[in-house]
Amino acid sequence: MTTETLTVGDVFSYAFLWHWQHQRGETEGRKTRPSCVALLRRSNQGLTVLFIVPITSRPPQADRIALQVPPLEAKRAGLDTDKSLWVIADEINADALEQSWYIEDRTPQGQFSPMFLRSIQAKVGEARAVAKIVSRT
Repeated sequence: MTTETLTVGDVFSYAFLWHWQHQRGETEGRKTRPSCVALLRRSNQGLTVLFIVPITSRPPQADRIALQVPPLEAKRAGLDTDKSLWVIADEINADALEQSWYIEDRTPQGQFSPMFLRSIQAKVGEARAVAKIVSRT
């Protein structure tokens, strides 16, 4: 693990735990995938809590709240630019940076632009009432 830190807008490799996996009692994401730090908050204990959204190449179902990643943003984030990608805004992992068992490498592979990040955050806000949040803290 490096001494780098993650911040809002960073894209990094993360063992994202989907809500349906969590409901089955799973505690480990089945694979690492590119994910984005959508929001960051300080807990009452002084921990840095990251709110992480997954990035996938699987087109979202019609009832999902998602945002397609433009090719330029994919390039900025160090993602594959040869396929379509989506940020899923209604699935979130909350993880404490200082205590995480799941963040293996704290070095971001890239970062979304501030403008695209605001679009992601708006989608996360839109999903607030229906978002499935898995706390890994």
